Amino acid sequence: MSDLPPNVRPVKDRHGKTRYRFRRKGWKSHYLPGDPGSAEFHETYAAILKAGPQAAPEVERVRPVKPKSLDDLLARMKKTAKWKKKADRTKHVQSRVYQRFMDTVDKKGRRYGDRPVDQVTVAWLDAIFGNMADRPGAANDLRKKMAVLLQYGCKLQWIKQNVARETEKFDDGEGFHTWTEEDIAKYRGTHVLGTMARLAFELALNTAARRCNVATLTRDDIQDGWIVTDHAKGNEQATVPMLASTRAALESLPAAPIKHLVTTEFGKPFSVGGLGNRMRKWCDAADLPHCSIHGLRKAMSRRLAETGATDAEGMAVTGHKKAATFQKYREKANRKAMANRAVSNLEPLDVVQPE
Repeated sequence: MSDLPPNVRPVKDRHGKTRYRFRRKGWKSHYLPGDPGSAEFHETYAAILKAGPQAAPEVERVRPVKPKSLDDLLARMKKTAKWKKKADRTKHVQSRVYQRFMDTVDKKGRRYGDRPVDQVTVAWLDAIFGNMADRPGAANDLRKKMAVLLQYGCKLQWIKQNVARETEKFDDGEGFHTWTEEDIAKYRGTHVLGTMARLAFELALNTAARRCNVATLTRDDIQDGWIVTDHAKGNEQATVPMLASTRAALESLPAAPIKHLVTTEFGKPFSVGGLGNRMRKWCDAADLPHCSIHGLRKAMSRRLAETGATDAEGMAVTGHKKAATFQKYREKANRKAMANRAVSNLEPLDVVQPE
């Protein structure tokens, strides 16, 4: 130790070999080659001293918030009890949408977030939403979020009118494709029992859960043949019976002391985005580029409607809080099959020729 230069210490690597490491606060760490006393050892040490300490990282400047601007209104809304009661993921997703909007710069170099709230007009917002015509769903979502933000501005009496509600809304598109029975059969034909692709699919269909819920399902969520899902939006819990197809997919995988049900090849749970990306690859492999994991939620809603479930019964499975939302999800139900079932119930009342 006494023969080593200042700030150099011996360390053992994972193979048990002694190496010599230079460490000094504010300097980049280095391993010195060779043995102490060798030419290359001292040449490297001299080069480290010549390079000097690392430059101090620049401190990120906090952007000043203009009073009564959109930035100011958003910051205040995030301090409310209503915002804090939202689920962490909901706050994260909504914050990203708001911040992306606030950081947008117009042709004159002005940030949207710096605009005074009382200068937000219908024409200004309509122009912004109009430029998103190629993404009508995103435009409608931003319009909805701006309406929530500006409503809080009305509550603070910064403005008298919520101009976001006066803007034009795009017609709702079909959104995510609802899986048909042919799509389901095709996926199962490609991804057989014993694969993680099949288990993730069956769990998503069985529970009608969003991908953030499917990614976090654990073995503890299976209780006496039922699957318990805490749905992300509204924190609605749904408990549904495990279907035979789901049980077969679960039992066909080798038993492993892993907590999560859907995992990577390394036994680690997927991130929410990671599961969505992997499901995209699994669907593409089955030649189903139009299908997605969220479409399975709509497929279960469709199936429930086709088999005669009431809206209340369907919502107990999907975790929807509003009947109107569930009705949009089940609108792809086979109307011919539903009409056949309904009319067949009238057959006992049908008399061809009264006696």
